Amino acid sequence: MRATQLAVLGIGLALAGFGVYMAQSYVAQTQAAIAAARAQHESQPAIETREVMVATRALRYGEPISAETVRAVPWPAHALPPGVFHDIESLMPDPSRPRVALRAIEPMEPLMQVKVSAPGQPAGIAAQLSPGMRAFTIRVDAGSGISGALRPSNLVDIYWTGRGRDGEVTRLIGNGVRIIALDENADQDRDFTGVPRSVTIEGTPETVATLAQGQSTGRLSLSVVGLDDTSDLSIFEVDRRALLGVEPDVAPAAEQRCTVRTRRGNEVVLIEIPCTN
Repeated sequence: MRATQLAVLGIGLALAGFGVYMAQSYVAQTQAAIAAARAQHESQPAIETREVMVATRALRYGEPISAETVRAVPWPAHALPPGVFHDIESLMPDPSRPRVALRAIEPMEPLMQVKVSAPGQPAGIAAQLSPGMRAFTIRVDAGSGISGALRPSNLVDIYWTGRGRDGEVTRLIGNGVRIIALDENADQDRDFTGVPRSVTIEGTPETVATLAQGQSTGRLSLSVVGLDDTSDLSIFEVDRRALLGVEPDVAPAAEQRCTVRTRRGNEVVLIEIPCTN
């Protein structure tokens, strides 16, 4: 009986020793892995960062930007978004004339020049215009070729339908024109339903002059351009004959007649003669 107890005790001590050994081996391997990872991390070059102003909470369209709603955070220098602000002085040069958000900005999202207005400028149509561009408002209705799916920032082609030299024609007069407001509202995050009464686009002064002439002499229609469509269409027009596949009338060539003049008394008479090439 005593021998059995000693045998069980011996087996228990052996198992305990083996467990301690395995635990020490695991701890040693873990410490070695941590040391290797730390050494590898320390051997890598440090990532260069720059401070970037971000929003501390969600900002709505048209909301003024204050010092309490932004803060500076380090950002990888090789991945800086274009047009970011690096300090509060560049973002708010004059605290009495704050910038406003031109679209919804999420928490910790960098503030960029395309998303905020100029200092002291409200969130209106003028704040959405690109340099050198002008705004023009087009009257639209249910027959203008659009639906309630439009949003500011969408691109559209603009067609003019009116009287041409040979009857009514439809002509492309604007390609890939950007919408900046619907019913004078430039909020890109607003859900628009139904057909707007007006669409405001941005274009060069020449494009605006063309649209103004087209709106006063005919009817303008809009066609939405796909998000990934970068094609540049050339100006073209379609009339009734082209639509129906009718060949244009060709007038028969006039028959050549050759004459000479001769005087008979007090009268001048034309006498027809054979034509020579």
